Amino acid sequence: MTKFVFVTGGVVSSLGKGIAAASLAAILESRGLKVTLLKLDPYINVDPGTMSPFQHGEVFVTEDGAETDLDLGHYERFVSAKMRKSNNFTTGQIYESVIRKERRGEYLGKTVQVIPHITNEILTFIERGAAASHDGQADVAICEIGGTVGDIESLPFLEAARQMNLRKPRGDTAFIHLTLVPYIISAGELKTKPTQHSVQKLREIGILPTALLCRADRPIPQEEASKISLFSNVREEAVISVWDVDTIYKIPQMLHEQGLDQIICDELNLQLAPADLSIWSNLVFRMENPKHHITIGMVGKYVDLTESYKSLIEALRHAGIHHESKVDIRYIDSELLEHGDVANLEGLDAILVPGGFGKRGTEGKMKAIAYARIQKIPYLGICLGMQLAVIEFARSVAGFAQSNSTEFEPNVLHPVVALITEWKNRDGKIEQRSDGSDLGGTMRLGSQRCPVKAGTLASRIYGSEVNERHRHRYEVNNGYVPDLEKAGLIISARTPTEDLPEMMELPESMHPWFFGVQFHPEFTSTPRYGHPLFNAFIEAALIHAGKISPEKAVA
Repeated sequence: MTKFVFVTGGVVSSLGKGIAAASLAAILESRGLKVTLLKLDPYINVDPGTMSPFQHGEVFVTEDGAETDLDLGHYERFVSAKMRKSNNFTTGQIYESVIRKERRGEYLGKTVQVIPHITNEILTFIERGAAASHDGQADVAICEIGGTVGDIESLPFLEAARQMNLRKPRGDTAFIHLTLVPYIISAGELKTKPTQHSVQKLREIGILPTALLCRADRPIPQEEASKISLFSNVREEAVISVWDVDTIYKIPQMLHEQGLDQIICDELNLQLAPADLSIWSNLVFRMENPKHHITIGMVGKYVDLTESYKSLIEALRHAGIHHESKVDIRYIDSELLEHGDVANLEGLDAILVPGGFGKRGTEGKMKAIAYARIQKIPYLGICLGMQLAVIEFARSVAGFAQSNSTEFEPNVLHPVVALITEWKNRDGKIEQRSDGSDLGGTMRLGSQRCPVKAGTLASRIYGSEVNERHRHRYEVNNGYVPDLEKAGLIISARTPTEDLPEMMELPESMHPWFFGVQFHPEFTSTPRYGHPLFNAFIEAALIHAGKISPEKAVA
């Protein structure tokens, strides 16, 4: 049966519960366990798919097409398990499920209450998520409860965790509490009182933490650790110091050296082989000892909030690690490009335009794309970045000056990008499938396999098939593809059933490395293995910068 570790947070949010949970999972996996992770979000939204990036950061997409919390991206980067829809659920989903049951009469006329009905539903979701991993039951499920102890909205989740601890046999559950130990500059010392109060609040709920992770900007001295132990009723060896580091990939080693994994194994009655964290130490060594430095320009409209591009930033770093290179990212506000010149694009070794929604900043992104195309700078467009590259090519090369996406200009003369229901042929009629039904215009989510055209840059990167995750509604209009191909554009992959363009590129005679993808490859990049597309992109940047020669490039 699966054992459960609950990770809670105190004092303030955004301390890194997701990183801590993922790091512990990585250590336990290195000791031979099948580990999965769950994120329990207390907000009432059904999922983060409709939430602003400024509110929530990145929306991570799973293989089965769920729009989830960005912490699931951290989970997949640290462990081998693939996350699914069942690995992330919200208060909104819980209440939605309970209300549907009530309407169907499943509660037999009883008064539906937070306890036991809501908490029972939470426990059902937790058990289901644990069972969905590894094509069977996981050995350990690490459950991260969002928010902080004391929040009203998180109380049902904490109560459910308390009930699980009560119902399970001794040794089947453990609790980790992550809290802040602030350094007060004027006093010149670390303050443990916030942690004491946070643990006190947790104990009032009925939960006694097995271990405390104390976040600070520096290591916690032994004297403060002893004080925390005394006033929090947690063993001194279980007060773990988690200080600021320059890369999250140092956290597994940090936690292991202080014995967190052994504390949890003892609590769960697990006898395991020693941890082997050599893969993480090797990654850190390569990060800290790069042979090359390159600068990538990321042109977007959320550049003031880099959490919006978390997986993308990590994917670039992963590729840098595998090329023994430090990748510096220059964040460029696309709106500024619209109203000014492109001087801040100078000196870049490559340019990347990420995915996004909405019209704001799109013309600035196309200025950056045109700059990359004309100056022969390696370019990678992801999702919207591919669509804008096609529009820019249609305008500047293929002769469709008045072209755009119907997302930005509904009545545009040449809808080079549009919802499939808006595609128009040369007679002005909406394109239909052969069976007479339109293709629909709903969000395309999750993984999809597509064959890759032989002899293309795409085939050199992916081989004969690509399988990546999607999150978009608009598609490149097939009605314009023949004209775009005549002008030189290459569609190097199409979906097998709908025949939708998946990848585009320019031939080497027009550009050394110009590539766009309709999917989001950043969701499948890991620090251990990198990602073939980002590896190729960084390699192209290194060649452009003169750091390596084409002959020395990795095939």
